[in-house]
Parts: sequence; C-alpha cells; structure tokens
Amino acid sequence: MSERLSAADVAKVARMARLNISAADVERYTQQLDGMLDHFADIDNLQLADVQPMTQPFPLVNVLRADVEQPCLDREEVLGAAPAAEQGRFRVPPSGGEDD
Repeated sequence: MSERLSAADVAKVARMARLNISAADVERYTQQLDGMLDHFADIDNLQLADVQPMTQPFPLVNVLRADVEQPCLDREEVLGAAPAAEQGRFRVPPSGGEDD
C-alpha cells in the first residue's frame, strides 16, 4: 500500500460522507485512489517551464450567421390560433397546477 493513502483514510472519508461500503470496496478504492495519486505525481514531475499556458488546445471560431432582421408572423394571427390569449400574450395555466 501507499505511504500517502491508507485503507483507514479511505474508510474514514467514506464514513464522513455517510457511504456504507464494504471492506473489499475500501481495499479496491484505496488501490484506485493510490493509482490516481501516482498519476498526479507523474504530472507534477513534468518539465513545463517552457510551455505557454492555454485555455484551449485548438483555436475556436464562432460559426454564427449574420443577425439580419427577417419578416415574422403576425401577432394577432398567432394569438388567434392559441387556445387562450390575454392582453396580447399567450395564456397558460399556472406552473404550480393551481386553478385561478
């Protein structure tokens, strides 16, 4: 087992998180977490002093159409086709399900 992480540490964290895990799970999770810590240690050992920080590995370009005003539907025609309209808007039932 690792010097960084013990089965008792994993069991304690599981208890604090109110997770009911078996002893076999504690051993498996300890090994998995230890492997993750080894991987993080490998990352920490990389020589990255000459690497420029970046937020995205590839340049991003927005693909948007031009914002051009287009003809739209007639408001009265649309509201006339609605099951219920009131004061120039669609009338819908309350979201809580209560009746008016």
